[in-house]
Amino acid sequence: MRHALIAMRAIVLREALRFVHQRERFIAALVRPLVWLLVFAAGFRAALGLSISPPYQTYITYETYIVPGLCGMILLFNGMQSSLSLVYDREMGSMRLLLTAPLSRTWLLFSKLLGSTIISILQVYAFLLVAWLFDITLPPLGYLAVLPALALGGLMLGALGLALSSFIKQLENFAGVMNFVIFPMFFLSSALYPLWKMAESSEILHDICAANPFTHAVELIRFALYVEWNGMAFVWTALATAAFMALAVWGYDPARGMMTRKG
Repeated sequence: MRHALIAMRAIVLREALRFVHQRERFIAALVRPLVWLLVFAAGFRAALGLSISPPYQTYITYETYIVPGLCGMILLFNGMQSSLSLVYDREMGSMRLLLTAPLSRTWLLFSKLLGSTIISILQVYAFLLVAWLFDITLPPLGYLAVLPALALGGLMLGALGLALSSFIKQLENFAGVMNFVIFPMFFLSSALYPLWKMAESSEILHDICAANPFTHAVELIRFALYVEWNGMAFVWTALATAAFMALAVWGYDPARGMMTRKG
């Protein structure tokens, strides 16, 4: 156990140092949701009407509605960005050294996942601080209550990135695969529009959004920001996390997964 904890600390610290040395990554993580919050939301505000629905007790502005979705966007993009480093490490050979360590492969992958999730959470809180400076306020306890929801959502999306990275053969293929995953997950969710609004447009579109794991992660964050519990969102997010992590462990298993051909 002592050696396992030392390995986890080293992997998490490596992720932190990599992030510190990539300042543009932090800036991009903030600029992307802020553009949606300050530019797109201003244009959509007049076009979209929002009814009173849980967890909201009164009418809210569109900017307030999309804050949880933009928190999820940060988790999503950072999870995929972290998995990019795994593809790079595999091409450089450092991934092979990591996975041949005398420790559980699941533990090593979880340590990598934990490091990226911690970084994602810090980025989300930085975004919430900037949103607060622009008068988008949330219940004070919500900033603390949302932490477990951010952790679970970050783990789920990071595990998805891990699973995808195990099947990507070359670094050049990463961008195309990620765009094929990121944008459908984000736009086909409740991040930008409530599900009832989707149902008014198309029942099929509503069903797709309702089945999207990202939708449940966003709703878990949304309710937590208002100090409310969404049991259904928690269950589906936790199940998706377990499924994606199992797929990642399988993918990085040299006896069964794609690692047999990539090293």
